[in-house]
Amino acid sequence: MLLVLSPYNLLIHCEAIINMENSSEKCNFEGNKELNASTITVGGIYDMLLDSINHEDTRSVVRLGRVDPTDNPLFRTTTVAVDAITRAVHSFNFNCYPPTVGLPEAKRAVADHLTSNLPHKIISPENVFLTIGGTQAIDIILPSLARPGANILLPKPGYPHYELRATRCLLEIRHFDLLPERGWEVDLDSLEALADENTVAIVFISPSSPCGNVFTYEHLKRVAEIASKLGIFVISDEVYAHVTFGSKPFVPMREFSSIVPIVTKIIDNLEITSDPTTIVQASIPGILEKTTDDFHSNNLNILREAANIFYDGCKEIPCLTCPHKPEGAMVVMVEINFSQLEGIVDDVQFCTKLAKEESVILFPGVAVGLKNWVRVSLAVDLSDLKDGLSRIREFSLRHAKMS
Repeated sequence: MLLVLSPYNLLIHCEAIINMENSSEKCNFEGNKELNASTITVGGIYDMLLDSINHEDTRSVVRLGRVDPTDNPLFRTTTVAVDAITRAVHSFNFNCYPPTVGLPEAKRAVADHLTSNLPHKIISPENVFLTIGGTQAIDIILPSLARPGANILLPKPGYPHYELRATRCLLEIRHFDLLPERGWEVDLDSLEALADENTVAIVFISPSSPCGNVFTYEHLKRVAEIASKLGIFVISDEVYAHVTFGSKPFVPMREFSSIVPIVTKIIDNLEITSDPTTIVQASIPGILEKTTDDFHSNNLNILREAANIFYDGCKEIPCLTCPHKPEGAMVVMVEINFSQLEGIVDDVQFCTKLAKEESVILFPGVAVGLKNWVRVSLAVDLSDLKDGLSRIREFSLRHAKMS
């Protein structure tokens, strides 16, 4: 087997054809059987569900399981971003590798953006490390904290890549619960019991994905105080920082940096990771400076309407319970009531049969740490959301347990 890294950054698999008729040699290579994309990745599970679709169904597929707003023209990228990247390309000044830790002007723009509403400039450009999306940030942070015998506290439910990466770098995973009956707040009482002298960090996702809630200032402060008492870092995942559309405002964890260390800079691994393309980094200052509030408010209005439609529509589906109207991020968790259903025993079977019978894709909760729930995306066309809810209701009634 020959693995070739092409100029297009694609890993090409080439079989080496070896005449072994008169040789006892053989390749000492076996694939890692644990790395099965259909069972460990969000994309793999999504593809598995797409394979369950009945292609004789002439209706369009309603994709409520995939959180990718760029698929939807309603959430089209601002033209400010297109213009900024076009200018960077046409300048011919950024056809090179960037500095290892990022372009200074991009780092400065990010630092200014993150501290624009804070009384003190607690983040300097030197504290900013640019990554290729949130996944690469996780891939850098967790191995940097790993050591023999160490453990990390992860939310349940949470984002699957944290668990995947922690497992790969031999960090023991300890889950703390998010409580649906309390609006998905952290089970604070369990945090101290989970941690010990080998606990290195707690991961906190705010606003919460996949739960769709926004944490209050008081609750975040309590998390920071407990982490400080335990002597551990807080890894604050704020990918959806500006995606709040309910009554609670987003509060950045960095407001509590005087109480507890917040991971803002990674020193290890910088020389062995890829950097975001120079052209994209060069576009960051213009995008952050010129994107208007109207662009964000329009997206939030769409998500707010989607949240209302879903929350009200879910009440008409007997087997589903939405304990908390979503107020942030782009997703919501919904519990399946199997006492209402005949012949369906878990969330994976529910999602697979729904895909096959109604061409509706939901994401099984077991993949985000909460078995027998489903995760639903709100980043869809509102007409598709209504259609999907209608089909789920028909599915629920068809499989209803007879009294």
